[in-house]
Amino acid sequence: MVHDSPERPTPPPRQARRGSKSDLPQDDLTLRTDDVDPETSATDEDDEARLPDAEEPAEGVVEGTLATGHAAIENAVRLAPTSPGVYRMLNAVNDVLYVGKAKNVKKRLSSYARANAPLAARILRMIAATTHVEIVSTTTETEALLLEANLIKQLRPRFNVQLRDDKSFPYILITGDHWAPQILKHRGAQSRPGRYFGPFASAGAVNRTITALQRAFLIRSCTDGFFESRTRPCLLYQIKRCSGPCTREIDFPGYSELVREATEFLSGRSHAVKELLAAEMEKASGELEFETAALYRDRLAALSAIQSQQGINPRTVEEADVFAIHQEGGFSCVEVFFFRTGQNWGNRAYFPKAEKTFTPEEVLSSFLAQFYDDKPPPKLILLSHEIEETALLADALSVKAGYKVEVSVPKRGEKRELVGHALTNAREALGRKLADTATQGRLLEAMVTTLGLPHTPKRIEVYDNSHIQGTNAVGAMIVAGPDGFMKNQYRKFNIKSEGLTPGDDYGMMREVLERRFKRLLKPPEGDAANVKADDDSFPQWPDLVIIDGGRGQLNAVREIFQNLGLTQVSLMAVAKGPERDAGRETLFMPDREAIKLEPRDPVLYFIQRLRDEAHRFVIGSHRKLRKKDIREAGLQEIPGIGPSRKRALLHHFGTLKEIERASIADLGKVPGVSAESARKIFEFFHAQPG
Repeated sequence: MVHDSPERPTPPPRQARRGSKSDLPQDDLTLRTDDVDPETSATDEDDEARLPDAEEPAEGVVEGTLATGHAAIENAVRLAPTSPGVYRMLNAVNDVLYVGKAKNVKKRLSSYARANAPLAARILRMIAATTHVEIVSTTTETEALLLEANLIKQLRPRFNVQLRDDKSFPYILITGDHWAPQILKHRGAQSRPGRYFGPFASAGAVNRTITALQRAFLIRSCTDGFFESRTRPCLLYQIKRCSGPCTREIDFPGYSELVREATEFLSGRSHAVKELLAAEMEKASGELEFETAALYRDRLAALSAIQSQQGINPRTVEEADVFAIHQEGGFSCVEVFFFRTGQNWGNRAYFPKAEKTFTPEEVLSSFLAQFYDDKPPPKLILLSHEIEETALLADALSVKAGYKVEVSVPKRGEKRELVGHALTNAREALGRKLADTATQGRLLEAMVTTLGLPHTPKRIEVYDNSHIQGTNAVGAMIVAGPDGFMKNQYRKFNIKSEGLTPGDDYGMMREVLERRFKRLLKPPEGDAANVKADDDSFPQWPDLVIIDGGRGQLNAVREIFQNLGLTQVSLMAVAKGPERDAGRETLFMPDREAIKLEPRDPVLYFIQRLRDEAHRFVIGSHRKLRKKDIREAGLQEIPGIGPSRKRALLHHFGTLKEIERASIADLGKVPGVSAESARKIFEFFHAQPG
């Protein structure tokens, strides 16, 4: 990850340099990516992972074909070694069907050759298609595991789990071959002198981090050629994203100190760096140098912004990769989180290709070996499921990396929380993908059959409300149609009724629906009165209204509609499953029995997505209201936070906005703020609305 850089070159004496046509680095304000393969840097974000293509239809197993396969494997058994190795099963045209490894190859192949062995249909199809077997012996089982992973990635056998969408991960590089080091995104071989920090989950995560680091440490991002051609500072200097070493706006010792601070921050010593900046800010303020103090304040805020974007920053895990797998609808999603130097450097979802009969443990085991085939592992790998060959995988990765690698499934504590968070992300990512696989039109048509609607809905409205103990109550409406979510149609409703009992969800829903539909019931005026009945424009009247709740909420809304005289709008309520388990929802419609759809039903995924979008929108609207109140009240409203702690928090984070964004772990690092106080501060800003 880190190269030993040669001694940094000293700056040449200042000379008159030729002018430049532009005061901007090349490509305007974009980051320099000279070390990036152009094919992988075409966009800021990595290509989005996609679901595997639909499986080929299962082939019928013919007795003669199966017998032929058994005969081919029996021939291989006679010549197979009893030592470790890798075997490949091939068909009549020499396509590799399956690559496997074994501690004893002869024994493993014998298990396939037994005619009456109780094997899965997938394995029987594989045997039936096999005409010959190739074997490679290895010295150890560890070597067999590494060779198997390499061959699977190269050959992509039909009956193996296949890691797809695999590409090299981006790193941050602070160069070491120039007197004024450059910060840039890097992919590929780490051959250029300097220090490499990563991996990051995506190019976008690297770009956002580099932009914030530029604001915090004012390190240049321009190429060496552009740097040498400057006669005056470029625009990045003017907007305080560079310290201007090209024209000696900063001297060599000063720039070297900025580079040292940036390196310290990326190496995990962020607390010490922020303490130093806070002390400098305090000193400048005390000496009435308010412009300098403001500069240090802005640098502190930029560092806090980096940490807030990272989400979870663990307290006890220095370096680890976290893997969690979720299976649904015949597909698998593996979510990977990268933690380095105690910081979260992003996460990414993978959708490996695997037949439906593979268990989560089998998919995860094969995925891990392939994942680390071309990249160095961290010292700790955390998994959501126990895999059969944990010790073997750890030994293989240790041999490959040259240091001890631990692979474990945590049972408690912060590590278990990290795995749980990754598992939640895997479940949500797969749900989104499955909802996206069917077109919107087909889903709307399927709702007619599944829910018994009178016609295909053109406009669906979903309602939800949010509050905390009745305060900052807000309702929201999201809209979907044949073209997906119609965000320009979204509406929020600030609850105004003074007579409502705090937490009265029925009363809040009544106010929202009455305000929405009384407006529609007004006679149209002007051009609206001349709209034709067969107008194909997006309708203002919904065909289906969905609310979050059970039979009670449905009956309450039905009563509201009856009072308003609404009969042409279909109603549905979506109740969460036991323990709020996604995939086990119950659907309620008037005068009908409750509906429970199969967990793999695309219509259920679509309804879940509609409900989740409404929840996201209403929570966001609620938090905006609450944050406005918080900013007006300030930190003094938090119980137990007095002037000294308020001062320490502002010194550490720079602004109230960054305090709001901070995690519990980051808050706990502030001098004088205990773990309990950090929890109270976090909960004050992030209390979950109802």
